[in-house]
Amino acid sequence: MADNIPKGKWKQIKGKVREESGKLTGNKSQEIKGKAEQAAGKVQEEFGKAKRNIKKAIGD
Repeated sequence: MADNIPKGKWKQIKGKVREESGKLTGNKSQEIKGKAEQAAGKVQEEFGKAKRNIKKAIGD
């Protein structure tokens, strides 16, 4: 259930590495893909947090 939180954080880390490698190599495409991956990871993490909070609220 709450596995979205660590998966989202991991996706953010991978995206940051991709972004930085794109900057180092001058590859704009990799840089943009990295930023997008970070954003997707953040959304996934926040979804996991919301899901966890809802479960706590309903007492399940």
